[in-house]
Amino acid sequence: MLGGAAVALAQPALANGFAVPVISVEGAGRANAGEAARMGVGALWSNPAAIARESGGVSLGAHYQSLSTEFTDQGSTVVRPIPPSGLTTPVGGRSRVSDAAGDYVGFFGAAATRINDRFAVGLSVTRPFHIETDFGSDAWTRYDTISNKIDAIDVQVTGAVQVNPWLDVGVGVSAQRVDAFLDSAYPNLDPSAPDGHSHLNAKDWAYGWTVGAQSHVNEVTFGVSYRSAIEHEMDGDLRVSGLLGPLESANFQAPSVTSFTLPWNLTAAARWQATPQLTLSTQLVRTGWSKYDAIHVAFAGQVAEIEQNFRDTTSISFGADYTLDDVWTVRAGVGFEPTPTRNTLRESGVFDADRRVVAVGASGVLTSVLTVHGALTYTDFASAPIVDLNGFYQGTPASTVSPAFGEFDGHGLAASVGMDWRF
Repeated sequence: MLGGAAVALAQPALANGFAVPVISVEGAGRANAGEAARMGVGALWSNPAAIARESGGVSLGAHYQSLSTEFTDQGSTVVRPIPPSGLTTPVGGRSRVSDAAGDYVGFFGAAATRINDRFAVGLSVTRPFHIETDFGSDAWTRYDTISNKIDAIDVQVTGAVQVNPWLDVGVGVSAQRVDAFLDSAYPNLDPSAPDGHSHLNAKDWAYGWTVGAQSHVNEVTFGVSYRSAIEHEMDGDLRVSGLLGPLESANFQAPSVTSFTLPWNLTAAARWQATPQLTLSTQLVRTGWSKYDAIHVAFAGQVAEIEQNFRDTTSISFGADYTLDDVWTVRAGVGFEPTPTRNTLRESGVFDADRRVVAVGASGVLTSVLTVHGALTYTDFASAPIVDLNGFYQGTPASTVSPAFGEFDGHGLAASVGMDWRF
């Protein structure tokens, strides 16, 4: 019984904070504005219809993002069931943790080829989700997160058709691999005793689908795409150790299945060739984060449900491309991405908040078939509260709570390079 109660707060942290905001390098340079309306193999992951008019080609890209974060304790405590009325003590540990979030290295690769005058097929591989933190076992966040990591790789097979001179449609099927782990601390009943420790790891393959369309009306291209939610049931192990005294029987190790649903998203975009040199773009993305309402951890015949209570979000971006000459094109963009997390429940391992994005980029035509791209993206996170009412050994006489209250601040800078090769 104690073992089951102890694991009830084993929470892998998922949020927009680990949904990678950039896929293609060209799109990164305009804060992703207009990606679902852009034609070509580089936009394949954003809209499967993008390759319907593609003669054939390969697009490659790499991203490196450096994150600067700060987590500050604002009165977190531990309440232990010590008679007569319980004992409340400060959570202790380092009260300010800087740069706990790990840097991100991402990649994108896609290829497409034409089957005949109307049909094309393509393949894309990308790393669309990532989060990594390391607070340390002596941080004030330890009862929520000591360290965690989530990585996803998505492989999408796509088919597209040119329906008529102004309409293209496409469909894609994705296989998504997720690997994750979470380390966190558990309080012993004796305030002077060292913490216990839990480790949860999980991995699996899951599958989803994408549909999209583009319409081409004079100088304007409209695009819309829908990417399905993906349900993950991740096999792994759960281990709790280091609990002492009356809690010693709660130490255990068992196979586990961690399940949750990653969100759907609906994207609408437009690109307008305003002049022979200037193209203006915009994009709206509605993300169904309410699908991620809870995490379920099944182990030893028990199931623990951990509320997440995420909300759906709508992000918006605007961008422009300007052709300087036959070789160089420059671009820039701005975007706003609201967080799906709520101020009443935000874990330290999430470190997510409303984001403001500013981006610049450029492309150079090296030969008639080879173009290179570069981009810089700055992301500013709004200050956000950390609130998580951690509970341990619930339903037993050892019931202990550790309400975490703090603040998160951060920003990130990403550099991207890539190339397109047409054949």
